Amino acid sequence: MSKVALIGCPNYELNQVKTALMRGFSYFGGVKNIFQNKKRILLKPNLLTGEKIEKAVTTHPSLLQGITEILLENDFFCGYGDSPGFGSLETVAKKAGIYTPLKNLKIEVVDFVGKKEVSYAKALQNRQFTIAKGLFNYDALLSLPKWKTHGLTRITGAVKNQYGCIPGLLKGEFHFKLPDVIHFSRMLVDLNLLLKPDFYVMDAIIAMEGNGPRNGRPLSMGLLAFSRDPIALDATLSRLIRLDPRKVITCLEGEKGGLGYWQDNAIELVGDDFSHFYKADFDVQREPMVSYKKEGFLRSFRNLLLSKPIIDYSKCKACGICIDICPAQPKALLWKEKQHIPQHNYKYCIRCYCCQELCPHNAIQIKASSVGKILRR
Repeated sequence: MSKVALIGCPNYELNQVKTALMRGFSYFGGVKNIFQNKKRILLKPNLLTGEKIEKAVTTHPSLLQGITEILLENDFFCGYGDSPGFGSLETVAKKAGIYTPLKNLKIEVVDFVGKKEVSYAKALQNRQFTIAKGLFNYDALLSLPKWKTHGLTRITGAVKNQYGCIPGLLKGEFHFKLPDVIHFSRMLVDLNLLLKPDFYVMDAIIAMEGNGPRNGRPLSMGLLAFSRDPIALDATLSRLIRLDPRKVITCLEGEKGGLGYWQDNAIELVGDDFSHFYKADFDVQREPMVSYKKEGFLRSFRNLLLSKPIIDYSKCKACGICIDICPAQPKALLWKEKQHIPQHNYKYCIRCYCCQELCPHNAIQIKASSVGKILRR
């Protein structure tokens, strides 16, 4: 059975955050027990891209500062790192408000640009990965995800947070090679099985609903959630937003792969009452997924079945980030003259939704196809 601690924290005031953190850690014997026989702790926040703190795109700086202070007080050495979807780690950390407080604590910025080839023989699907080299200078990994919606995987939480351990544009290669959500989710499970994070603390004090993971709406949940099991953590948070964990493919595939448990009878909830954090109207994709792999003769009509990214011309600034980030070959966006608005070429679109994920102007939405809507009924 896996344990998940739900701890209320109404805001990001540092003392309140530290109090909530200490409560959460106490259900697992405290940080010295969690990181027993380990001294060098790598903090892995969600630093998707550089945005203002109030947009709730990244793990909040108060959470990182609070955890770091607790670890330092217990004689641990700390570093932090991530591979942002766009921009350098230092630039994104500064915009997200993380750089200065951690620099003041003399916390090391870890190399997430250098690469190391690693393998995992017991993988469900992907045995080979290229991982940020800096991870291997630490003997423990503390994952600090942000609870948000996501165009491809419905939610981005504990399991998907480790995707940032793959350097730079190599992340786009997985989207190109594994364009459907089932195979992509299996890859994420294999990545977690390989990296084996020691512990997870979910930032859901302010979560993100709607058009996440960059352009959604901040929503107060007042919650920090703790676990050693990323599947149990994601499944519990999914239930809190009235999302069936069976619709979160990483939960299903994660249990198959031995990463954790998603069923509620295998999860022990401790801390504050579940009902305090329940958000029944949380805006997240709840409709059944169209699995074109199972539709036989419909496989060739994949692009007719799956939701597609749509550019809102009234919001688009023609910045070109969607072009740069698109992993498809050839590119699925046409931009003949840079002063004009890009246009999708859906013939080449692999439905990875990277353009929607990283658009800085909230100009790309994901719309269900009419055929897909019929098949979901």
